[in-house]
Amino acid sequence: MASKDPTEQSLSQHRNEANGVRYGATSAQSRRQLRHSSSNDGGSSSSSPPVSFGSMPASLDPGLQIELSAAVAGVIPDDTFTVDQAVNALGFGKFQVKLSLITGLCWMADSMEMMILAILGPSLRCTWHLSEWQQAGFTTAVFLGMMLSSSFWGTLSDKYGRRRSLGLASVLLAYWGLICAFAPTFGWLLLLRALVGFAIGCIPQSVTLYAEFLPAKQRGKCVVLLDCFWALGACMEVGLAMLVMPSFGWPGLLALSALPSLLFVLAWHWLPESARYDASSGNSEKALATLQSIATQNGQPMLLGRLIVDDMAQISRGSVRDLLLPPLRWTTLLLWFIWCSCTFCYYGVVLLTTELLEASGDLCGSYEGLDDASSCTAACRPLTQADYTDLLWTTLAEFPGILLTIFIIERLGRKKTMALEFIIFTAAIVFLFFCASGRGWLTFILFIARGVISGVFQAAYVYTPEVYPTSLRAVGVGTCSGLARLGAMLTPLVAQVLLRSSVHFATAIYAIVAILAAVAALFLPIETKGRAMT
Repeated sequence: MASKDPTEQSLSQHRNEANGVRYGATSAQSRRQLRHSSSNDGGSSSSSPPVSFGSMPASLDPGLQIELSAAVAGVIPDDTFTVDQAVNALGFGKFQVKLSLITGLCWMADSMEMMILAILGPSLRCTWHLSEWQQAGFTTAVFLGMMLSSSFWGTLSDKYGRRRSLGLASVLLAYWGLICAFAPTFGWLLLLRALVGFAIGCIPQSVTLYAEFLPAKQRGKCVVLLDCFWALGACMEVGLAMLVMPSFGWPGLLALSALPSLLFVLAWHWLPESARYDASSGNSEKALATLQSIATQNGQPMLLGRLIVDDMAQISRGSVRDLLLPPLRWTTLLLWFIWCSCTFCYYGVVLLTTELLEASGDLCGSYEGLDDASSCTAACRPLTQADYTDLLWTTLAEFPGILLTIFIIERLGRKKTMALEFIIFTAAIVFLFFCASGRGWLTFILFIARGVISGVFQAAYVYTPEVYPTSLRAVGVGTCSGLARLGAMLTPLVAQVLLRSSVHFATAIYAIVAILAAVAALFLPIETKGRAMT
């Protein structure tokens, strides 16, 4: 088991000092201390009752019971084990594959609801005669809902579990997403899309749940591979728009885009609660049942012995204030900026794609700004089939971006992966400074930018759950996701408003933000590659 980082160890010891038990203690000395403490208390601990397996006589020495059980059942003998040790020992198998499909469906629902923002803009501008500021407001409303709700969902997940929070959020997302199709006015649509954003704010907790079931060696690659479902959802949304928009318009597209959320609601029944969450909440029996289910489905022997857990029932759950304590303060502040930069640049590229393609893809002669018109009737031009095709090509860039991230994240580490991909993104955006005559060249540049910024996003999703302890993991991911929406709220002002005044100025902002984020990634104090989750 990997040794703890000094920063993490400091925070862990600060929380557990009063309990006399360190979570994850695996040394011989620690085990002897635990056994001695157990015998002094009459064979039980008030904070964490021992859990035994098998049917050996109680008079036998516990160690002999384990060895005899191992000989009979072929299981792995051990005195004590943690959830992390069990997850690593049970490996990656059928259980994780099923979990990947369920959480992947959740990501597809999120992706389709977000991709629709870029597709509907031109259509809504024509339907309700919107200005570019109102069109940007349509996008900003969703991100405002996400920003206001992310910390709420993070706190709810830490108190009541990841599974329950995701179940509630998926029901709300499906309901509000479907109701959007019947919005009578633009004002109503803004309100309903903000509520959709409120529900989407919980989706990052699916990554937290997913990562807590992954062995350390496969965690980075698997979390990045989860982005395949995001990319698939985005491609499906573009394809759906090509089929639906000409005949049924934006209401039909909104209604059909809610289907993945409904499917996730049905699949939620098979979604397990995090064993690490149950253990840290004092519910060791439920955690053990989940681990036993993993062992059965993966065809691996279950570990024997005592499950070591903290007495978290008597410790307050993590809060945002805990993220800013000295052991994690610098990491948290840098992550907030990196996440803001990720959303600012990612959704910036998504919105830039439709805006630039809507300008017919020829930026020569209009590089001081795209056609500016306060009247939407003068600027109204719905996306054509050619626009949808080019948008689909740039969306497909997320797949090679995923492959690149998978290839380098376990070689370079999380920090250097984020930094390198931010630098590549900056280089791609810089090419937009030059006259990009022709749709082919423009599509190629946007393809590169979309691919690498998607990879950065996934590297951040890998790093963030790994760097925070269990009691702070959900609130840590939640606050990062929430503050990231600040960047997403600002990007429509650049990609949809400022772009019409100066393409140079708009693209320069994206390049500067990306290079600063690359520096921030390199200054992160902790590298989590190969590091056990605590």
